[in-house]
Amino acid sequence: MVGAMSGLGGTSLREQIRRSLADAAPEAELMGPRTAAIALILLELDATLELLLIERATREGDPWSGHMALPGGHRDPSDSDLGATAERETLEEVGLDLRAHGERVGRLSDSTPVRGVPLAVRPYVYLLAQRPHLTLSAEVRKALWVPVAPLLNGERLTTHSFSRGDQRFEFPAWDVDGHRVWGLTYRVLNEFFRRFNALL
Repeated sequence: MVGAMSGLGGTSLREQIRRSLADAAPEAELMGPRTAAIALILLELDATLELLLIERATREGDPWSGHMALPGGHRDPSDSDLGATAERETLEEVGLDLRAHGERVGRLSDSTPVRGVPLAVRPYVYLLAQRPHLTLSAEVRKALWVPVAPLLNGERLTTHSFSRGDQRFEFPAWDVDGHRVWGLTYRVLNEFFRRFNALL
């Protein structure tokens, strides 16, 4: 599919992404004990796509400590909506002002973490036209711009395992420079890839 990433019948990548997200239902209030939003940030350069992943800092008591993730976090009472949450958290975590430098092109299905944390998460998709300078907060150990094509093509598929009590669980994952991308982040990205791939 890599060759098809350069265009579909003359359609730009930006337009393909918009079309892949066009069938979302009208946005409704997100229900749950706690709500959060994350940002799937895509960088379009020379007819190729990259996405932004962060490695969360190791912090005691944080269920996502050290995980690979998309920027985002819990909704604050001051946020006008969950889109504002995704944008505020991205600015706080990596210093990227999505309102000034990004275009919100759609959203993906609401999700919940696989570990049973009582949290409802709404993912939004943003497009950038230029590679931004990032300033990482203490919550973020590393930020990676990851080429989309190898993930889209299934080249980096692997599994991730963890144990809870006497039970062992195994989940699909990607290997990104030695980091495992799994769980909610994997499911969000996989949904976007399925939608995008359907147009290629």
